[in-house]
Amino acid sequence: MQSGEPPRSRTQRRVGGESGPAADGSTPAVIPEPPGPPAAVDSAAPASSEPPRGPGEPTSGLTKRRVIVGAVFIAVMIGGLYFLVPKLAGLNHTWGELSHGDVLWLALAAFLELVSVAGYAVLFRTVFGRGMPRIDWRASIEIPLAGIAAIRLLAAAGAGGVAVTVWALRIAGMAPRVIACRMVASYAIQYSIYLGAITVCGLGLWTGVFAGGGSFAITVLPAALSAGAIALVASMALVPGDFERRLDRLANRSGWPGRLAARLATAPATVGSGIRTAMDLVRQRRLGLLGAVAYWGFDIAVLGLCFKAFGGHVSVAVLVMGYFLGTLGSLLPLPGGIGGVEGGMIGAFVAFGIPGDRALVAVLAYRAISFWLPTLPGIVGYLTLRSTVRGWRLADQIKPGQVEDPPALQTRA
Repeated sequence: MQSGEPPRSRTQRRVGGESGPAADGSTPAVIPEPPGPPAAVDSAAPASSEPPRGPGEPTSGLTKRRVIVGAVFIAVMIGGLYFLVPKLAGLNHTWGELSHGDVLWLALAAFLELVSVAGYAVLFRTVFGRGMPRIDWRASIEIPLAGIAAIRLLAAAGAGGVAVTVWALRIAGMAPRVIACRMVASYAIQYSIYLGAITVCGLGLWTGVFAGGGSFAITVLPAALSAGAIALVASMALVPGDFERRLDRLANRSGWPGRLAARLATAPATVGSGIRTAMDLVRQRRLGLLGAVAYWGFDIAVLGLCFKAFGGHVSVAVLVMGYFLGTLGSLLPLPGGIGGVEGGMIGAFVAFGIPGDRALVAVLAYRAISFWLPTLPGIVGYLTLRSTVRGWRLADQIKPGQVEDPPALQTRA
């Protein structure tokens, strides 16, 4: 329950999250909770009637200080990666090679990076835009771009992008439970491709179905872990729709069981609802879900073209494995994963037998494209999103019966 939300009785709670079967196998009942219109199932969730954000609600997380600190840190890291690391590795000619890459391949790589970002915007519109008139194509472009800027500038292992997305969706009028459910659905769709690719390519490389080879540690082990993660996430769809209600009963008990149940009351039901929503979207064969394929596929193609631009050749399966294993470095609390992603990718490709100097120059070129090309439009997207959000808040404030925010709050939107 969000802070500031009035208490509700058990009969006023939405059963099963945004979608999914109830305990008896029937469609979950959605019971209206005053004030505002009845809540709807996931496929057509309307804007909520919540008033604009109050003093205690979080902002998007991006402040001038964080932007400046993040920009300075990024500049230092970029300088170290492109000038210091090659010298420490004994690859003094790396900078010269970076300046002599095939311009046509690099230009094509830059174009495909933009297509990758466009794919993510299509996926965002497909998952979050249903039943939300405000999440039109403009907002579906601005919000992902603003999220990219937040990921790049905030050292929060990707949490900055989530904060900006939630902030924008809340002001757009989406209910907190619907936001949580659709966030889970979006990540489930994206990372099912991530985990599936590692599983298929890892086993294929180990068995010789795909060219490239590789040791057990970098093929079978990641494939097994990914397969296990897929099974675990898919099993969350089996969480009963009234699981939260059952934990609520347990939460009323005294002692540590009650405290633990109170903390876990919403998480399993929300995750289960999000996974079921993702499965529903797949069963509906929504073409917009191909945006997830475009998001990953074209970004991997950018890395492949960077190898080609500098005379390198990597098999498709090795390229996919090196890319996905390397992106685990983005989990480090560094703005944009700078340093972690590069080190992870270079190490993965070297483990697959790619010469270190060739891997270094290709990965640095790839990161120069994949980092800066979306980041600059991302900052613009964040600024235009703030203007869009101000328009939403103004429209909410002039609705009959709604109380306007104090002027101080209006400037923080």
